[in-house]
Amino acid sequence: MIDTTITIPKDQKQGISSLELGLKILEHIAEYGKPVTLKALAELAEMSPSRLHKYLVSLVKLGYISQQSNSRYTLATSSLKIGISALRLIDPIQSAFLCAEKLHREYDRTITVAIWNGNYPLVIKWLDSSRSLNVNIRLGSQLSPFTSASGRIFLAFLPDQRRQEIIDEFFAAPPALPRHMGKPLNKSAFIKLLEEIREEKVCRFKQDYLPDINVVSAPIFDVDNNISSIINLLGQTSDTPVDKGSIYEQAVLNACQTATQQLRGYS
Repeated sequence: MIDTTITIPKDQKQGISSLELGLKILEHIAEYGKPVTLKALAELAEMSPSRLHKYLVSLVKLGYISQQSNSRYTLATSSLKIGISALRLIDPIQSAFLCAEKLHREYDRTITVAIWNGNYPLVIKWLDSSRSLNVNIRLGSQLSPFTSASGRIFLAFLPDQRRQEIIDEFFAAPPALPRHMGKPLNKSAFIKLLEEIREEKVCRFKQDYLPDINVVSAPIFDVDNNISSIINLLGQTSDTPVDKGSIYEQAVLNACQTATQQLRGYS
């Protein structure tokens, strides 16, 4: 006699397939970014329109999605409640720390996390690499908005009026002109640099303020598109290139993108 019993691996628990499929449909609607037609959703879910429609009827009935007058579907109140509740439970600093720690393990470079305290970046996490770096910045250090990579990113994304106030005050009597890639920057050149940083969402330093040390930094954004924190990677100039497209720049950008997705709940 042939044994037709289906054996489920011990580490794989059996669930409710129809529930899993319904939640997957919700994900497709959420990720589509705008109200979606039945035909387009059927293609995404790889289902026949008639079968998909039955799931949509139930989701509408429970308030998770709504059908608009043009027969397009979008998320509704019940989905929003779940999303808001989930966002409230996310710790933005912990998300940044976890991504920073992963970056540290994978690349063995000094990794720091900074937040904005209202006037300056503040270093709230410091992970040393196995390669000793001669720097006088440590956990709890306040950094300059003008002479640190973190500071320049925060400054670039501040509201226009607040950013201009800080810049005007500094350049009224600067202790020294800020430098970038070895070149001194006057006020107009510095403002142009901030515009580039805002566009690229990354800042690179090559021995500008730390001898023989390169730095690459990128921001983590919250659901309101404000900077939650910044991850910085520091390494010796000889073995840590931070040029555009370098592996270290991409690693920091990827880490910050991951943390941003966790805070926003979408990519």
